[in-house]
Amino acid sequence: MIKFTLKCNQDHQFESWFQSAEAFDKLDAAGMVSCAVCGSDSVTKALMAPRVRASRDAAPVPAPTSAPAPGAPDTGPSRLSAPTDPRGKAIADLRTQIEKNSEYVGLEFAAQARDMHDGLTPNRAIHGEAKPEEARKLIDDGVPVLPLPFVPRRKAN
Repeated sequence: MIKFTLKCNQDHQFESWFQSAEAFDKLDAAGMVSCAVCGSDSVTKALMAPRVRASRDAAPVPAPTSAPAPGAPDTGPSRLSAPTDPRGKAIADLRTQIEKNSEYVGLEFAAQARDMHDGLTPNRAIHGEAKPEEARKLIDDGVPVLPLPFVPRRKAN
């Protein structure tokens, strides 16, 4: 396993673990690496210093820890997914509230939002994913939708 410091095109820095350097390259080429803060898939490795022990007999240095986001699952001692700045914490809180108070409908979001707007199904709070052209069409047709400032957990690093 290897930990990389990553940076997106919006200058957000975050860390993530990968099986190997080759695994990172493969995932990045497939568009499966995204910013933990804004969701951008334009991510590059940031400058980082490797952690090197003095000898094989030296005790390993424990990883630094940070407090988990409220409601976030405990991901172990390093909690790499925990936000470190106020904006990241606010987005994590928003995600928690949305996931708690609405239904995730995945790629069916556009169809379900349109059906609710047209009165074909009962109104309820939903969140999900839509292609950009589907989202534009919903907005053009007056369906009240808005983009969320985070990616679905299954697409997060």
